[in-house]
Amino acid sequence: MSGRFDRKVAFVTGGATGIGRACARALATEGASVAIADIDTETAQRTAAEIAGEGAHAIAVPCDVADEERVDTAVGLAIDQLGGIDILINNAGRHLMKYNQPFGVLSRASLRELFDVNVIGVVNCTLACRDSMRDRGGGVVLNISSMAGFMNISPYGVSKLAVRGLTVAFATELSPDRIRVNGIAPGLVNTESSRVALPHSLLQNVVRERQLVHRPGTTADVASSMLFLCSDEASFITGETLRVSGGYPLNF
Repeated sequence: MSGRFDRKVAFVTGGATGIGRACARALATEGASVAIADIDTETAQRTAAEIAGEGAHAIAVPCDVADEERVDTAVGLAIDQLGGIDILINNAGRHLMKYNQPFGVLSRASLRELFDVNVIGVVNCTLACRDSMRDRGGGVVLNISSMAGFMNISPYGVSKLAVRGLTVAFATELSPDRIRVNGIAPGLVNTESSRVALPHSLLQNVVRERQLVHRPGTTADVASSMLFLCSDEASFITGETLRVSGGYPLNF
């Protein structure tokens, strides 16, 4: 395979399923070697095998983004096996409906779990990949936020607001290393986890009443935006979070 990312290496967290899987496959199709970093090692191995079966170079690495030491180990494995890291996709996150409850309803343990994964996980992975990117002449970090981060009235929304803040902060801090940092805020995306977690009536209401584009988003919608932001075509863009949401919530 060849394309915009020939000889580049991408490290994709939460890459076994959903948006992460779509991003990993898209990068591989464009020539990148890909490390599928996921806490679900078995599924990560299947995804890596699928990508490798299509002619790309892909490996699975066990990774709990909330654990700094395990992140360092996972990044080290990817560097050893693939030669370095040029692109980091910070996709791993907690996003079940339980995190959309008020702060006073969730236990402190649940709140810590949410912020450890969604916020500290981004910090852990970005800092772990920084040196390799710098040594290779620069790189790109792409953070998956959420439209909930523009409304931020729930613990989940606040965690994704923090991801938007980290995007700006790291874009500033890593600019001397020639590392660009951007984000994508997906709206309603038709993944297996969203179909399981969200009531069908809510999904239909969002699509019909709150979006300007009246269909569910797809993982391909997110992946195509990711490819642009990670490519040289976006070389003058950093610190931004792109909404990929079918116009939600612009129409109310």
